[in-house]
Amino acid sequence: MAERVIRAAPTTDGDEPPVVIDRDAAREAARDELSDDVYAEHRPGLLRRISDWVYDNLLDPVLTGALSTPGGWLGLLLLGLVVLALLFALRKRLGALKSAASTARPGLLSGPPRSAAQHRAAADAHAEAGRWNEAVQERMRAIVRSQEERALLEPRPGRTADEAADEAARALPALGAPLRAAARTFDDVTYGGVPAGPQDHDRLHRLDEEQRRTRPRQTGAGTAAAGTWAAPHDTGAPAGGAPR
Repeated sequence: MAERVIRAAPTTDGDEPPVVIDRDAAREAARDELSDDVYAEHRPGLLRRISDWVYDNLLDPVLTGALSTPGGWLGLLLLGLVVLALLFALRKRLGALKSAASTARPGLLSGPPRSAAQHRAAADAHAEAGRWNEAVQERMRAIVRSQEERALLEPRPGRTADEAADEAARALPALGAPLRAAARTFDDVTYGGVPAGPQDHDRLHRLDEEQRRTRPRQTGAGTAAAGTWAAPHDTGAPAGGAPR
């Protein structure tokens, strides 16, 4: 064990032996000494300790950086503005990516392919049971599938309700506004959490019947704008090439 040698004040004859004290005893003696009131009176207060911490950890690094940065305070200010601009650009970019991810929507006709007649039967069953959200969704799918079966729309996986309405409006311009309104209703119910009611399903049901009776716009030598028009049919069998 290391020892500390403390020599007593010499006496007149100069032959007193040195006082030897071990480490633990020395620590205890130092603790007793520092606990004296005279030291407590000169100990920094709480505010002084806080101000010292702020200076040592915040102000001093800033001052040091200003003195070491080319251009002094002006250079430090420009550097800070560049950092803020980069942070703002990064935040904006991440926000845009998050927004794009949150607004991504699955296709209207997802799942196993079904015919327009099958979608209509499902819509009627949901409506009879009072499940208006599902009734609206199935009725919109019946409208779009019917237009694919009539060759007014080319079957395309991943097509949204809005895209289907915009494309169908070119072949059925007289129904453009109702088709887009139906697509908005589908989006509100499916993605916006807006509950559907019987009036919503009735409106889409009337649109479904009307679009089945409406002849497509003719171009050239009697051809439809979006394909050769065929009479509406409900075979109950899935249409070939239907999107999943």
